[in-house]
Amino acid sequence: MSDSAPAEFPEITVPNEARADGAYEALRLVLAGYVDEAQFSNIYHAYLFGAKAHQGQVRKSGDPYISHPLAVATILAEMRMDVDSIIAAILHDVIEDTPISKAQVAEHFGNDVASLVDGVSKLTQIEFESKVEAQAENFRKMLLAMVQDIRVIIIKLADRLHNMRTLGAMRSDKRRRIARETLDIYAPIANRLGMNRMRSELQELGFSEYFPMRHRVISESVRKARGNRKEIVGKVQTAIEERLLEEALQGVVDGREKLLYSIYQKMQNKQLSFSEVFDVYAFRITVDSVDSCYRVLGAMHNLYKPLPGKFKDYIAIPKANGYQSLHTILFGPYGVPIEVQIRTREMDRLAEAGVAAHWLYKQGDEEGSFAEGRSHRHVREWMRGLLEMQQSAGDSLEFLENVKIDLFPEEVYVFTPKGTIMELPRGATAVDFAYAVHTDVGNRCVAAKIERRLAPLSTPLMNGQTVRIITAPAAQPNPTWLNFVVTGKARTNIRHYLKHLRRDESIELGRRMLEQALKAYSLSLNDLSPGYLQVIIDEFRSTQLEDVFEDIGLGNRPAPLVARRIAEAPIFKGDVRSRSQTLKHAFSRYMPAWLGGNKRRPLAISGTEGMVVTFARCCHPIPGDSIQGFVSAGRGIVVHTESCKNVADFRNSPEKWVDVRWEAHTEGDFPVDIKVDVINRRGVLAIIASAISEMDSNIYNVSIDSRDGKYSAMTFSVAVQGRVHLARVMRHVKRIEMVSRITRIKG
Repeated sequence: MSDSAPAEFPEITVPNEARADGAYEALRLVLAGYVDEAQFSNIYHAYLFGAKAHQGQVRKSGDPYISHPLAVATILAEMRMDVDSIIAAILHDVIEDTPISKAQVAEHFGNDVASLVDGVSKLTQIEFESKVEAQAENFRKMLLAMVQDIRVIIIKLADRLHNMRTLGAMRSDKRRRIARETLDIYAPIANRLGMNRMRSELQELGFSEYFPMRHRVISESVRKARGNRKEIVGKVQTAIEERLLEEALQGVVDGREKLLYSIYQKMQNKQLSFSEVFDVYAFRITVDSVDSCYRVLGAMHNLYKPLPGKFKDYIAIPKANGYQSLHTILFGPYGVPIEVQIRTREMDRLAEAGVAAHWLYKQGDEEGSFAEGRSHRHVREWMRGLLEMQQSAGDSLEFLENVKIDLFPEEVYVFTPKGTIMELPRGATAVDFAYAVHTDVGNRCVAAKIERRLAPLSTPLMNGQTVRIITAPAAQPNPTWLNFVVTGKARTNIRHYLKHLRRDESIELGRRMLEQALKAYSLSLNDLSPGYLQVIIDEFRSTQLEDVFEDIGLGNRPAPLVARRIAEAPIFKGDVRSRSQTLKHAFSRYMPAWLGGNKRRPLAISGTEGMVVTFARCCHPIPGDSIQGFVSAGRGIVVHTESCKNVADFRNSPEKWVDVRWEAHTEGDFPVDIKVDVINRRGVLAIIASAISEMDSNIYNVSIDSRDGKYSAMTFSVAVQGRVHLARVMRHVKRIEMVSRITRIKG
């Protein structure tokens, strides 16, 4: 109980029909093992307070509603959680489901309990476009509450466990939805927090509700096969115990049966039959020290031969959730495989309770053990990652998608150049590693060295590798990285960077396009007063001028339309021309030169506009070509050559045309296709590729079409800086003896 709680409680009278004394008695019996009389008094008062608040409410089963919070508190008491958590569990629904406020809970039970109850309370439903979006937002808020106090999620998991135990009273469709959510979200969270016992029961209950037929079939198969197993399990357990006695090693040996959901998962993931999965016999050996773990491992390898490559040392390198144990698989009697887990008693306790062990009621050991602290640190690091992820995620659905990636890790352990161990999900790449080191390292990475050798950034990492990331100050994330990264942190940060990069590029392009359109009216953005700019912002229902520019740059709002709206204003800063004069001048800007008007200047394309200016793949325009731009909603400007056949498709949509020209000093490489007709001779492809490379041009792709036995047509996709560069490349290739003809493909 927190110090901020009052010492004395007012008397509370609760009608018998609103009480659940049997449920409270069950809780009291569990608490008797570690709670003193004063704390019993506080918990009993919470029971009466909750029963009074929930008076008149009943569950689907017909039981008084207070029986559910008491059952949740009993689950936590079995885990020996602290008293504040027990009280918060009893009151976890009063803020949402009753008129009781957070302030009233704080007045009776202290601020700590009130904060826990507020964090656990079901979130107020917001109007979302879909149920999926609503669930994602609620999940996001739940995880953020968990970051403030990890006990919030422990209570929430206990709440979900009791709801799963009592699903029978619900409609079948609701049972399936809750079971799916349990398997997808709550069981993985319990696993991530190292709470193995709770994770196992959530999975078993979720499996039986969501896949009832599969559960029934596997359950029946296990029942039929169990008879033969008892003899083998007993024989192996006796052999292990005798070997421990011979080696003077103290240990408790338990033979255990695989859970149904575990059997189902292995059958699904590894495409195994039931007999192949069920024939693995599992034993756990619990000893008193880490040294004994390794000595017992040696004794087991002497007793039965180990399977090569099946030994895992989670003591030296713990799992991401802090789990520690030695795992090995042996050839047992009759040729059956035996899985053996060896751990200390403390490791076993942490494996079952996970992060909840940090709050186990301690007698004179307030600091807890080293392993316990390390387990809590792992979870804290994960939660810090969640906080960073949600700050960068675009919306709740994206956040949920990224968190689900992190909830299903099969760890790969790699090393930094300084020897620090990094834990990553299986399949993680060098880019995932870079973001795991630091967000800035990920954003600036350009190459990676794996085991001192240069490797592509998309290379999946393997256990034990040493990885070094090479960075450059001007580097930035590449959109193609999203095709191969697997961690939520990498995916979120790449999307976040690209989203802001695209916005900046769209704003700049939109500003240029609007300035260009305003020139038709002899105007500039500098001619507009701040007050009138605000009128324009309000008219287009934006919050700032940059939003208007972004809409123009992305092609969602035509620049000429915005320019016309601006030109219709009666007064401009420093411009007192009448409206008729302004429009007359505007008309003259659009008149052809032979009528005495000045043709409007086209928008200059420099090649550095980024993602908001794209070059059509049908005609591959390059600097020096005559070009025409077309506005495409959401993509910005798409540039074609004027001779491109697809330009004809836009003749009926002149409002989408944008006059464009190449900047005098255009930067970058531009792809273009050239067709080379050659005489078939050995090595001709290598000779042409070498000639292209000699002219400082890169080859993106090559395709070969054999016309007959003597001639072949080769198509090269090459990078050039413009028409002049392309001409040099083509002349150089044309000089090759085997080349009969070379042409540029324009469509």
